[in-house]
Amino acid sequence: MTDIRQKIHIPDAAAKVLGRLHEAGYEAYVVGGCVRDSILGLVPDDWDITTSASPEQVRALFRRTIDTGIEHGTVTVRMDHQSLEVTTYRIDGTYADHRHPDQVHFTDDLREDLRRRDFTINAMAYSDEDGLIDLFGGMDDIRRGIVRCVGDPEERFTEDALRIFRAVRFCAKLGYSLDKDTKEAAARMAPSLAMVSAERIRTELEKLLLSPHPEMIMTAWECGITRVILPEFDAEMEAVQNNAHHRITVGEHTVRTLMASEPEKDLRLTMLLHDCGKPLCQTQTPDGVYHYHGHAKPGALKAQEVLERLKYDRATQRRVVQLVRWHSLYPELTDEGVRRSVVQIGEDLFPTFLKVKRADICGQNPEVQEEKLRYMDRVEEIYRGILERGDCLSLKSLAVTGDDLIRAGCPRGKQIGEILQALLDEVLSDPDANDKEHLLGEAKRLLEQGT
Repeated sequence: MTDIRQKIHIPDAAAKVLGRLHEAGYEAYVVGGCVRDSILGLVPDDWDITTSASPEQVRALFRRTIDTGIEHGTVTVRMDHQSLEVTTYRIDGTYADHRHPDQVHFTDDLREDLRRRDFTINAMAYSDEDGLIDLFGGMDDIRRGIVRCVGDPEERFTEDALRIFRAVRFCAKLGYSLDKDTKEAAARMAPSLAMVSAERIRTELEKLLLSPHPEMIMTAWECGITRVILPEFDAEMEAVQNNAHHRITVGEHTVRTLMASEPEKDLRLTMLLHDCGKPLCQTQTPDGVYHYHGHAKPGALKAQEVLERLKYDRATQRRVVQLVRWHSLYPELTDEGVRRSVVQIGEDLFPTFLKVKRADICGQNPEVQEEKLRYMDRVEEIYRGILERGDCLSLKSLAVTGDDLIRAGCPRGKQIGEILQALLDEVLSDPDANDKEHLLGEAKRLLEQGT
């Protein structure tokens, strides 16, 4: 059962800012996520403060301030080498762009400030003097384990369309469910997520994937959210599987693999996208059995498309696409077979590949899992032996370099790379061949043959 607390320990820097505002005669509280997380016994990422003082009054009280969002009432105060956002109580006007209010009106009424916030669990304020200020039932919703909008959910979602997805993401973070009215409004308004930037969508998707409950992507699907931000998942949910390995849709299998994987970014992104090629190459035999032969290659292309659309950095794209491309690979259970698989996938990615394989298996038909997991045990045993011996697994580990070949008489250019690859191929078959003298002799032979 969740340990719910109403006495909050405020860190020294935040307490000093509150104290100075109180001494000057203003109201001031820590507010939002830091209050929610403290109540739940979690460690807040940051501490935000709301106050009746105007931005100019806040700036006058503190020696070091930054006008980070002064047009919206926010001043960043530097205290004890920390930055704390201090925002004046405000009432927001209309949201033409579904993100920023067109006008902001400052107020001295805390209730008006709290009622503009997204969810009840984020609309609580606290100070040691006044205790917990909970005007919209946030504590009740914490006890019930639900995420509910403050007031009319359609109004909250109209103000910022990303809140539609954030509602699901908070469910994933906390293990909560969506309030009925909030869920219905999210489903009605999900198409407005098309107006939200890819970067903001990516941030929320990543937080959901790395949360303790990545399976909440199913709630996003139920609300029509994925149809807008990740239509590839909807295609997977429509792809029925009926074969020895699966008895559920591709999408349901994907969810199971997410639940079976560790909360690592590359790993969970890979599990989300690993089978996105299946709907593109589904075939069915006359007896009703479905097959997805060769789905990894189109899946890698589709994964690249998704990651580019979500504005992921090039390095993440490279790693995840490579893992998707090879997720169906089953290395041969020999030292050479595993060595060649490491080279094929990449030394840096092979440990994650092993996790991908295990998660993929754990999402399959339970009747086939035991044998496949025994196979993975053997692959990992062989891989550990390769690492312990220090077998050569790349050109950089070869006993000879391009400079060595040049000094031995090999002309500069494309041929050097071809010879090094041929030497690596020999060493992958026989690690004992990774000897400089031997390899130089082999290189000379290849040169004479015109390789």
